[in-house]
Amino acid sequence: MESPSFTLIIPAAGIGKRMGSDTPKPYLMLKGKSVLEHTLSCFRGIDSLKQVIVSTSVSYHDQTSEILNRLFDEVETAVVEGGERRQDSIYNAFQKVSPSIQYVAVHDAVRPFIRAGSITECLNVTAETGAAIVGVPVKDTIKRVDAENIIKQTPDRSELWQAQTPQIFRKDLYGRAYNYAKDHDVEVTDDASLFEAAGIDVRIVEGDRENLKLTYPVDFRIAEMLVDSINP
Repeated sequence: MESPSFTLIIPAAGIGKRMGSDTPKPYLMLKGKSVLEHTLSCFRGIDSLKQVIVSTSVSYHDQTSEILNRLFDEVETAVVEGGERRQDSIYNAFQKVSPSIQYVAVHDAVRPFIRAGSITECLNVTAETGAAIVGVPVKDTIKRVDAENIIKQTPDRSELWQAQTPQIFRKDLYGRAYNYAKDHDVEVTDDASLFEAAGIDVRIVEGDRENLKLTYPVDFRIAEMLVDSINP
């Protein structure tokens, strides 16, 4: 099955507070390359990728443009200014999606180990359903607590998944979900939640646990080991 053509949006305007660094996480160096470059490289060679848009702070525009031009010489690229919130940064990028594109993929700038097979499978499921994300079943018991950290509920683990990226959507549905969020003042931490709020079904595709998000210093140490295992 031929995968549908898509635009990749990478929100890279976040700061590195939880990483304990003044440098934004996407621009921290990981084994000689920025985390952003590692992440973007995962999408090289996917024939259905037609456009890459990165939203970031103004001070990193030039560095981001250089990375994009070096990695994607045959793919249209753009850098846009990030917004106050993650969803604002993504929406700014969404305004630049080519009119000819039917599908939009959003991927975290700090998930540098997504596999090409997971990207392709998520694309194919999106082509069938309109919206799909990559995720993995949770492996720990989850507790819901109140404001005093008192446990109130233990959800059934068999029904819980950890959301990852990419999250891929049909472009017209994506626009509908964002318009709903703006009209109803919906604030979320991932795009699938926008679709849920708008009443649009999203399918989840099982991915890989190595597709970790670099958030804390321990994640960075794990990432260094993963890079070494990929490039011994």
